[in-house]
Amino acid sequence: MTDEWSTPRVSPVRLRPRELGLRERALDRASPLRQLDLVLLGAVVALVSIGGLLSWSATRQKQLQLGLDPTAFLKKHVINAALGTAMGTAAALVDYRALRAYAPFVYGASCLGLLVVLSPLGSTINGAHSWIVLPAGFQIQPSEFAKLAIVVGMAMLLGEKRDAETAPRDLDVVAVLALCAVPMGLIMLQPDFGTTMVFIFTILGVLTVAGAPGRWVGGLLVAGVLVGGLVAPHVLKDYQLNRFRVVADPGVDPRGVGYNTTQARIAIGSGGVFGKGLFHGTQTQGRFIPEQQTDFVFTVAGEELGLVGGGTVVVLLGLVLWRGLRIASQANDPFGRLVGAGVVSWFAFQSFVNIGMTLGIMPVTGLPLPFVSYGGSSMFANLMAIGLLQNVHMRSHEV
Repeated sequence: MTDEWSTPRVSPVRLRPRELGLRERALDRASPLRQLDLVLLGAVVALVSIGGLLSWSATRQKQLQLGLDPTAFLKKHVINAALGTAMGTAAALVDYRALRAYAPFVYGASCLGLLVVLSPLGSTINGAHSWIVLPAGFQIQPSEFAKLAIVVGMAMLLGEKRDAETAPRDLDVVAVLALCAVPMGLIMLQPDFGTTMVFIFTILGVLTVAGAPGRWVGGLLVAGVLVGGLVAPHVLKDYQLNRFRVVADPGVDPRGVGYNTTQARIAIGSGGVFGKGLFHGTQTQGRFIPEQQTDFVFTVAGEELGLVGGGTVVVLLGLVLWRGLRIASQANDPFGRLVGAGVVSWFAFQSFVNIGMTLGIMPVTGLPLPFVSYGGSSMFANLMAIGLLQNVHMRSHEV
């Protein structure tokens, strides 16, 4: 007999698989944190943190000798990272699909910045006329932001598929090459051969992912080799050509043109497995390697943190590239896929060249190591690129 005062049984509500999927997606939209690629975010935070420590170690001794704040570069690195994070957050919050409308303005602004560099307002630092020096000692390198501009510009041109088209037309490829020719030409006038090479590799990466005909990719590779062999000797300056000679013969003039790479290899080789300890590297603390907080920051990791520390940096950079490729492959539209491919191509080539030049397998080009090297412009551009990747990732999970 049933008690009329007893609590009635309620059958549990069972959601069908489709309803469960919609409910999970609704929860994802409700939590911005769950929309982020946390692996990518964690790898970037770790790289920026390691970069701050390496820059601190590379500059500490000199600052002490000059009677200045030994943590000055560490503090500036933190400020650059904070400002870059704000810029990256803005790049992540604005729907990347709306960037198509702003791409011409971004491209125009980057070209204008490169023109200003070549005017009397530009400044020469370390042999390259690539900087704009602002009041209070602030320096801007427009070529860093130009990398971001051509990625968005190429994605806009190649992402607009016509009806029944699965690959770019020849006219689309020509338009992309024309788009990139202007900033590349301005950068070569500085001259900044390293950044030009980043542009070329990024163009090839985006064209390949876009499905451009193989004759274009192969033809561009052949043209690049021919131009490099025939034109470069007449365009590049003597000190730039000497950097290629050092790669061909590592033992050439170890006290002159081969000094930087010789000292870099000594520093990395002396670190062993676990390194000499932060602030205890003889090459680093003795300031045998110039510009060690920027171009040669990997030598600090190799000497003071050893194979373990240097390997950790490489693994973290690999994580960034892997997550970037994953985001590109899961994008909902060609524009997002090409933005992801462009950013990954940029980071991959620049990381390879920077680490390679410290090992003597690539010429010294002045390219910073993404997220690790000290520098405001490079940090801003890199974190804005990460913001774009997160932007594509978040929108690819929308219902």
